[in-house]
Order: sequence, then structure tokens, then C-alpha cells
Amino acid sequence: MTANYPLLLKQIWHTPLASAADRPIIYRDRYRSNYRQTYARINRFAAAMAASGIKRGDVIAVMDHDSHRYFECYFAIPMYGAVMMTVNSRLTPAQIVYTLNHSQAALLLLHADFMPIIESIWQQLTGIRKIIVLNDGDALPSTSLNLDDEYETWLKDRSDHFGFADFDENTRATVFYTTGTTGLPKGVFYTHRQLMLHTLAAGMALAAPARQQRFHASDVYMPLTPMFHVHAWGIPYIATLLGVQQVYPGRYTAESLLRLIVQERVTFSHCVPTLLQMILTAAQAGGADLRGWKVVVGGSALPQALAKQAMDMGIDCFAGYGLSETAPILTLAQLIDESDNKISEEASMIQRCSAGRAIPLVDMQIVDGAMQPRARDNCSQGEIAVRAPWLTQGYLNDSEASATLWQRGYLHTQDIGVMSADGYLRITDRLKDVIKVAGEWVSSLEVENALASVAGVREVAVIGIPDSRWGERPLALLAVDPARFDESAVQQQIRLSVSQGVISKHALLTHFKQVECIAKTSVGKVDKKALRSEHASTHR
Repeated sequence: MTANYPLLLKQIWHTPLASAADRPIIYRDRYRSNYRQTYARINRFAAAMAASGIKRGDVIAVMDHDSHRYFECYFAIPMYGAVMMTVNSRLTPAQIVYTLNHSQAALLLLHADFMPIIESIWQQLTGIRKIIVLNDGDALPSTSLNLDDEYETWLKDRSDHFGFADFDENTRATVFYTTGTTGLPKGVFYTHRQLMLHTLAAGMALAAPARQQRFHASDVYMPLTPMFHVHAWGIPYIATLLGVQQVYPGRYTAESLLRLIVQERVTFSHCVPTLLQMILTAAQAGGADLRGWKVVVGGSALPQALAKQAMDMGIDCFAGYGLSETAPILTLAQLIDESDNKISEEASMIQRCSAGRAIPLVDMQIVDGAMQPRARDNCSQGEIAVRAPWLTQGYLNDSEASATLWQRGYLHTQDIGVMSADGYLRITDRLKDVIKVAGEWVSSLEVENALASVAGVREVAVIGIPDSRWGERPLALLAVDPARFDESAVQQQIRLSVSQGVISKHALLTHFKQVECIAKTSVGKVDKKALRSEHASTHR
């Protein structure tokens, strides 16, 4: 007979404790620890939960900056058998109320910076029984909240040896909320089994290449996507399994992030395109050397112009793709090994900026409305439908939305794409963002990619606006550097891209409008819903 060995997050710790116990875990310039000490703190965290009357299945909400404390929450809460709920601090107060109440959170770990938000909504919160305040050693501001303890005091004098029990690997480990185009935020949840399988498959994919676009045990890791967002893309779990040095940056500013990258010699990160652009600009202004840094870019399409700028600075920049509902990694744009397959620089750039190829265990299909597969010819468009053993099984307490998400055995991404014969996925648009001109589709993403290469264009977003003759026509919103920008250059770029067959001829109907900035969502993506609302009545 063999003993049952469940897939639980606690199993991740066997490797780093055995082979990398002294490797550093760092928070800004405030805190330096290592794997051995961090694991002891995770045990004290569990003991503190037990002393506070937390039971298995209870939901513990976390509202913090990206810190060593958040990292401890990633493990201690689910390893105890409770559920970690990550609060998106960039939501509106009303949305935060909804997510805390809907998740039935009983305990709130709250950074002092966010106390004013919770003060303003406290009377509307129905389930929170205790608040543990998180602080960076600064004096606590005055508050009307009844704080139960301070995090370090809460952990102090607890045992370093809690003894985490085995339990069913299908136990819920995490829940967080994603905002769609309509309605209330939706709760996305994952079990220990799902998170472990995602960690193993995504970790294998990232570690597989021989030279480029890889993540390995000698790297220094720093996340640049918020830890409240899809488990920071699941990479902290992979980093811990590999036992790599980890750096947590706190509040995001381009200057502080750049300083940490240089100071701690960070070699691996992930972020959205807008944040990468900010860091590159700051690095060029300050003369910082970023050679050797590897960055996975996701959340929205990686423009070729941005990728080239990064590569010219010695950065190994490549794209990835996934959703909140997919844990999230589905694909990575790792290059075919150039030593075995000689490809041109242009083809290499196209591969880097594609969504990439499916990681292990992902069944990815491009399908039509009848769920019939489309040809893998890099031009036959369809919806991206996926299966993998870690995808969320639905939305928390929302059977109708869950049924819409899963149809005919596949998770429907609502993204439109094409796939090449060698498996590279290219996203052409979101179903809700595609622009229909005279009955023909125009990809907003392809037009954006073309315009992003024009001198002086800092940011670009393309949306559809109503048109009495054509039904819709594209509107390109441009945030520009006036000293370098010439509007005739964007018009010329559209004509050139059409003549090359890169974008639809209907893109010639594009209007152009200069704006100060382009609206973003709470996780840094371009907010096309807000842009359509703001510019729906725009006319030439």
C-alpha cells in the first residue's frame, strides 16, 4: 500500500528548504530574510491564525503592497486550510465592499496606507470580524477602526513549528475578483491541486529553453504585476519551487522599481507594456544598465516597437498570454532555438511579440461559432477556446456566468486569434473590441501595433466609434511627444501597413485624436470600455 500524497502548496517548500535555505527574500530597502526564516514566519502565521479562532475554509482577505508579508500570505493562509482572498486596492470603494462581502471574508490583513478606504466603507462590511494592520515600521496613523493587532506583534512569540496537516487537494486555496465590461466583479477561485499543476506546467515551460526566455534557479526574481492580480501570474509559486532569490518592490514608481532592479541585480520580471515603457524611459534618462534582465510582458499585446527598444537595451523581452480564469499562464512566446532553426531577425521579433505557444498540458483551439477548429494557417480567425487541468471551474456563486464561461467542455476566452502551423498564437482582438467596418473585421490590436512604431507616439489605443455610413470606423487615440510627433506619419504608416497586407484596408478609414493620457484599468491594461464611453460621439 502507498500513502496518499496530495498536491498541496506546502509541498513546494521541500526543495528550497533543502537546497536554497539561505537564499535571500527581500522587501524594498526595509527587510532582508531568507527561505529558512520565511518558512519559520509562515509557521508562526499559522499559529497566530489558530490562536485567533480561524477555521479551515474561513476566508482571509489581504490588502497590502507587494511585500514579504504578501508572499507569506500566499503560503500560510492556504497551507492552514483557509482561503486567501486578494483585495484589488485599485477598485472603487463600492467594488471593494462587494468583493469583501461576497467572498465572506472573516479576517482582513490591512496595510496602514489603505485604512482610510476601509474606514469609509466599514459600516457596509458584513463579515469582517478582525483586522490585523500591516506596517513598514512607521508610526500608525490615527484611525476610527478597531484594530485587533499589528502583524509583527501578532506573529511574535508563536511557534516556528506549526505542523501543517494533509487534507484534500481539491480544497479551495484562493479567490480574487475580476472586473468585466458589465455587471459586478466576478469571483475567480482555485484549489491547491489547480495551483500546483499550474506551477509545475508553467515552471517547466519557463525553465525549458537552453538560453533565452527562461527562468532558472540562478535568477533573481522581482514581480512587476500586483500580487492581488491572479497570484502575480503564479510566478511567486514557481520562484519558490526553484528556490530563487526574490525581491518584492512595495509601491510602484518607475524610479523605485528601476533602483531595485539595478541594486539587487534582478534578472527576471513580468509586467504590462505600459509599466515596461515607464521603466525603460527612466533607465534611459538615468543611464541605467538593464542588460541581462528578462521580462515576460502580458495583460495586453507587446508592441514590436517596445520589444525592439527593450532588446536594444540588452533586455530579453517576450510575451505571454492568459486570463484571470486560467491561473493565468496559457502560452509563452519563447523562440524556436535559433541554433537549430535559422530564422530572420524579423521572424524572431514576430515570435517574441506573438502570444506564444501553449505550455504543457494546455489544449488550445481556434474555433468558429459552431466550435469547429479553424485552420492553423496564421490567417483563419476564431475564438480561442482552451482546456487545462488548472482552469477555474467557474465563478464564485454565479452559475449563469460559469455556464457562459464553459461551453461544450472548453473555457471560452472571448479573445479572437489565429495560429501558425508551428503553434504560435497571435491575438487579433477581443470579441468586444473588434471593429466591424462595412461588415468586415478590423483588428484594433493590429492597428495599434502599426501605429506604436511611429516616432513620437508614447501610447496608442484604437476603438470603434459609430459611423452612419460604415457602421463603425476606427478611432486611434494617441498620447504623443509633441516635439517628435507628426500626424502625417501615422497616416502614412496606416497606408504602408495596408499595402503590406498587415492590416485590413478598412483601417484607411481611421480617425486620429491626440489625448493627454489613455485610461487604464486597475491592473494597468488599456480600458477600452471607458474609452468607448468617453469618445463614442467623436467625429471628424
